[in-house]
Amino acid sequence: MKLYYLPGACSFVPHTALEWIGQPYEAEAVSRDKIKSPEYLALNPQGAVPLLVDGDFALSQNIAILTYLDNLHPEAKLFGSDTAQDKAKAMRWLSFFNSDVHKAFTPFFRLPPYAQGNEALTAEIRQNAADNVLSMLEIANDHLEHHAFFGERLCVADVYLYTMLGWAKRVGLDVSHLTHFKSFIERVEADKGVDAVRIQEGLKA
Repeated sequence: MKLYYLPGACSFVPHTALEWIGQPYEAEAVSRDKIKSPEYLALNPQGAVPLLVDGDFALSQNIAILTYLDNLHPEAKLFGSDTAQDKAKAMRWLSFFNSDVHKAFTPFFRLPPYAQGNEALTAEIRQNAADNVLSMLEIANDHLEHHAFFGERLCVADVYLYTMLGWAKRVGLDVSHLTHFKSFIERVEADKGVDAVRIQEGLKA
């Protein structure tokens, strides 16, 4: 089984899941040029990460990959539990982070063509994006007031949020008023699987 990833991207989540599973796997860091190459596009026409290859089976999209890995290795409890309701709760948070919060970060990394070269419009778009991201992160922060994690225990939803909090720091988004994130980050980074992936991806100082 092989995972293609960009360091610090959302592919950090299945990378961590593979560590939690504890079975042999290969992880290959790819460049942004590589994921647009004909060879890569033949496996994933979207030209994005993550991409998981299992024999002759290639699978993209985080939720699809994580569900596949969970079905193969239910003992790893990637969603933090083995009960249907608790897994559904974690999946709900994973979907929120993957679909809503992740998308809201897009203007920080890729501007729409009509805004390129227009500094005033760029600033307006990114300010709107910041407001949108912060409003959604506030929902997550409120949850952490009474919960340690977004599953019954540390799960893939937590790792997704942890990854995006790294993005917030990278783009200079101030989340210091969301006071439950500091201890949350510490809890996530204390996990051996997360720590191993941070080292592999060159993200640990």
